[in-house]
Amino acid sequence: MSSELSMPVRRLESGIRATRVIRMARRRSAVSIAAALVALCAPLVSAAAGSKVWPGRYEEYEAFLKSAEFDRFDDIDVGVTRPRHGFFKPGGLAAGATVKRLPPGRNRGFYESYKSEIAAYRVDRLLRLDMVPPTVERRVDGDLVSVQLWVENVRTIKEVQRVKDHAPDVAAWNREVYRQRVFDDLVANIDSNAGNLLIDPAWNIIKVDHSRCFAESKMPFELTRIDRPLFTRLQELDDAALQREIGEWVERGEIAALLDRRDRIVKKFKELIARQGEARVLLP
Repeated sequence: MSSELSMPVRRLESGIRATRVIRMARRRSAVSIAAALVALCAPLVSAAAGSKVWPGRYEEYEAFLKSAEFDRFDDIDVGVTRPRHGFFKPGGLAAGATVKRLPPGRNRGFYESYKSEIAAYRVDRLLRLDMVPPTVERRVDGDLVSVQLWVENVRTIKEVQRVKDHAPDVAAWNREVYRQRVFDDLVANIDSNAGNLLIDPAWNIIKVDHSRCFAESKMPFELTRIDRPLFTRLQELDDAALQREIGEWVERGEIAALLDRRDRIVKKFKELIARQGEARVLLP
């Protein structure tokens, strides 16, 4: 899969718009200057209200997803694994969840499992990325399924590309994209695409649909940059932590394969640092 399916990393843009606004404002009163600056910042203020409600409240959301009563289900139009949108009884911690009944096994030429959805969330938590919404196992209509928090007020990257929208903070957006690529390579997400990468109003990337992860050795993205905190946490991953967090959710040998991919990722970045220097490769 080509990395073109992810939103491209954009170059830092000039402050042409800001300059024009300030020049116009200088011709007016101090009140007009203040109003102009508020207007300039308005998109950033509204974008600050992101859709990630779970950071710092993981156990609370996990407990809710495991026990909350469903009111009804709707089929989801996208996705070959036929997930359902479950709606909880009103008044709870969340309005809904993605429910995926996908017993472990090969399907349409790929190994797929609802358990991989849970494992991806647990790895995301280990790395402190907060890109994958809380995901748990529970029984629904007698079947063991994955139940993942339905994230409100988001767009797919496909939708954002269609309307040619752009992130207001290019450096922050680039950091999100680099993190997404590292994570997908680490978990061998061969199905990362413009339909299952979501963007909230704060331009956070939110990742869903990981049922085909962990089973393949392929790393789908070419890696060029990584932020220093993630690079440190990536190197700190070890077998004991992974066994504790995802041992019951992945097949035999898949933790060793993940650590092998981790070693390849770290080696790649160390080679880039040796050629280009830390300042170019490691983001703050």
